[in-house]
Amino acid sequence: MLGSSKRTVFKPTAYGSSRRKRRIPRWFVLLLTGIALGAGGLLFLQQSYGPTRLTVEQSEQLHYDLNSANAEKQRLQAQLNQTSRELEDVSQKEDRLDKQTSELQAMVAKLEKDIALFADAMPPDPRGTSPGIRAAEFTVQDGQLNHFVLLMQDKGKETEFKGTMEFVAAGRYSNGRSGNVDLPSQTVSVGRYAYINGTAELPAGFTPRQVTIRIKPDGANRVVATRTIYVTPSR
Repeated sequence: MLGSSKRTVFKPTAYGSSRRKRRIPRWFVLLLTGIALGAGGLLFLQQSYGPTRLTVEQSEQLHYDLNSANAEKQRLQAQLNQTSRELEDVSQKEDRLDKQTSELQAMVAKLEKDIALFADAMPPDPRGTSPGIRAAEFTVQDGQLNHFVLLMQDKGKETEFKGTMEFVAAGRYSNGRSGNVDLPSQTVSVGRYAYINGTAELPAGFTPRQVTIRIKPDGANRVVATRTIYVTPSR
């Protein structure tokens, strides 16, 4: 009735231990394989189609070129700023010149009106000619005869007169002999009016007392205007 107290001892089978070995999961192997393939593909794309990696020398050269480009950009910006300031100064000067020009044009317009009034108020040539010798003055200085002559045409006469103005001086030489001296002539061009001045050399020892002015048209020897003016004595 009493059984044996010894427990039955487990014996391994004929094929050895019955404990099963653990293997790496298949999904983990697939994951590692995918990572390896992805990294390899990425490296291949970078090498084949991606930007080329720079060497140390190329990188240094790139930094140098970049710094040079920045310096050139700053220089050009400073030059642009200077040019802008100069352009602004020129613009301001142009504005001032435009203002001065407008003021001068206004003054010229006023002077033209004043001259027109002056011309209308001038006494006519005693001979009533047109062009006429409205005014003249002769002075002697250092052996030279200085003159100014105002020639005018009648108001409303628009045709420009072109001709020659001749001078004949009457006076006395230092030996007491009287005589006439032909002085160099001048070409004249008269619209409404013409102010003519000049200087003529006098013969040695000759003192003029009066000068006769003669106006002749181009291509003709006829006198269209003449007037005799006394010479203002030297002071």
